[in-house]
Amino acid sequence: MSQKPRSRQEKNAKRATRRDIPRRKTRRHVRIGGWSPLEMLLVSFLGMIGLGTIGMQSIPGLFTTEPLSFLDSLFTVTSAVCITGLVVADTGAVFTFWGELYLLLLIQLGGLGILTLASAILSAMGLRPSIKAEMAILPNDSVFTLIPTRRLIADVLKFTLLFETLGAIALYLIWAPQQGWQAAIWPAIFHSVSAFCNAGFSLHSNSLIDYRNSPVTLLVITGLVVAGGIGFITLEEFFKWIRTVRGRSRYRISLHSQVVLWGTLLLLIVPPFIFGYFEWNRSLSELRVTDKVVNSLFLSVTPRTAGFNTIDYGSASESTILLTMILMMIGGAPASLAGGMKITTFMLLGLLAWSRIRRQHVVNCRNRTIPDNTVYRAVGVFVIMTTLMIIGLFILQVVDEPAGADRLLIARVFEVVSAMNTVGLSMGLSDDLSAGGKIVVVAMTFIGRIGPLTLLTAFDESSGPSRDAFRYAAEDVLVG
Repeated sequence: MSQKPRSRQEKNAKRATRRDIPRRKTRRHVRIGGWSPLEMLLVSFLGMIGLGTIGMQSIPGLFTTEPLSFLDSLFTVTSAVCITGLVVADTGAVFTFWGELYLLLLIQLGGLGILTLASAILSAMGLRPSIKAEMAILPNDSVFTLIPTRRLIADVLKFTLLFETLGAIALYLIWAPQQGWQAAIWPAIFHSVSAFCNAGFSLHSNSLIDYRNSPVTLLVITGLVVAGGIGFITLEEFFKWIRTVRGRSRYRISLHSQVVLWGTLLLLIVPPFIFGYFEWNRSLSELRVTDKVVNSLFLSVTPRTAGFNTIDYGSASESTILLTMILMMIGGAPASLAGGMKITTFMLLGLLAWSRIRRQHVVNCRNRTIPDNTVYRAVGVFVIMTTLMIIGLFILQVVDEPAGADRLLIARVFEVVSAMNTVGLSMGLSDDLSAGGKIVVVAMTFIGRIGPLTLLTAFDESSGPSRDAFRYAAEDVLVG
């Protein structure tokens, strides 16, 4: 039976009741045009690089000598914004204090991302970014639903400030007795920010070779690099687990963070022994046993996108060079300040190979089954990034033809892997690159910084309609 129409008095009484109920305040979404998350990500980094290059060319007082050329400024700014660390000029000798501060600001902006900082400012003002902006900051994946985006953005700033402050204090206390209590302030701050952001910029012309006899310094830098490269999701979950470790209901760390932690632990244990075996009586022969051990650990951590070095890679053994390039390709964790193909990519590839050896059709890990789409994404990231490195190497070899016998192919391979994975290590080739070679390295550095995020967005099924609504007739192809 249909209800009778309500009387006018009943309607007025209901409206008055609604007016008496306090409305819940909601934050307004701030939209940035009609851009997609990928477009916003690209524009933010391109804008930082463009404005940073213009500023380096126009702001007075940044250089101790003649200003860098436009191409060298573009190279330096791209390396800073993409937290790579490749340089064509001695940072400590060419830049004044204001120039170093300008460079450090670019490193911090590039590490956190302009969208993250803008979202934090909007949250402080009582606003919030649009859904597309949040998707550009963090990939739209089920892993990231474990922690609300706004809280994670706040934690990014919190962890960054915490680790950079602690690192600066530790380095200051170590360096102040030798450098002076006032002179050690700025180097401690600069290297702490550069290390946590995995940038690899140093105020010393030989990076950290002068500190190879200071194990405490190398351990502090190593800790900052690991903290910056382990990922903010993992840091958040790890600290939540620590807070509940004594409670009755212990917090369960997600499979993502477990894979990151176990992979990081594996890379902290195995590579130092290999580096020690290769360089014990070579580049580390003049050091004490304790210094050799710490330097071996340092050599296994910094290639995963930090870019600091305590040895001359131009005189290192070819085995060390090969292992360093492998670590550069692995990189750090997703949602971190590190680059590379990400440690989870290689862990999933290893799990995929192990499951196929055991004749399993699914990939299992820690009593969980990993979705097939995630495994396909890992394979796609590895294939496409490897292909881009091969193409970049070929183009660099063509445009930067060897000028002498000392410019070997392995140096170019090392430079390409370092640039594409935003590491910053070099065998001394950066200073001798031609104009065309510098442009190639700049392009590869930018692609390497944007590439993994772009690939994740491209492989995300929720970013667009599915194109496999129908299938053709099946036909097999021989493999192997």
